[in-house]
Amino acid sequence: MACICPAPSSLLLSSDLCRSRGAKSTTLSWVSSFPQMKISINSIRTSFRVMPNKGGVIEAAWTRRSRSEAAKKPNRKSWKQRTDMYMRPFLLNVFFSKRFIHAKVVHRGTSKVISVASTNAKDLRNTLPSLTDHSACRTIGRLIAERSMEADVFAMSYEPKKNERIEGKLGIILDTIKENGIIFV
Repeated sequence: MACICPAPSSLLLSSDLCRSRGAKSTTLSWVSSFPQMKISINSIRTSFRVMPNKGGVIEAAWTRRSRSEAAKKPNRKSWKQRTDMYMRPFLLNVFFSKRFIHAKVVHRGTSKVISVASTNAKDLRNTLPSLTDHSACRTIGRLIAERSMEADVFAMSYEPKKNERIEGKLGIILDTIKENGIIFV
């Protein structure tokens, strides 16, 4: 059994310390084979120094990137930002002007336009009574769905802009696309 007896500013660990400090052990045991260890409290205190930092935040040693590497790439994209274009490759883009409605489906990885529909096209411009009302939105949604299915695209996504609500004309276009067999992911 080991016995710990505190001495001023140092600890002495040994199996024979409890009997006498200077006498050697006469019995042989596995405990007596350990050497005496002298540990100083001052050596413990000086080995753990707190390094001052600039921002008041303690930086861990196990962070992924070192400071120099983080300084080289401050705007590194997250995992979702890097993989989103492969998980949801087809993106619907809708634009409303005062006179027309434009919609297109784009492949994110290649930036290839899959399908386009606009009320400014010759066939729609002459047949629709109004180029910006709700019936025009339904027509654009139906055309986008048909042309996307012809190009073997059956699922797409729509990312609303900041502070954009999916209601009104935009909601009508999205609902019409869903009704015609396209899945939104």
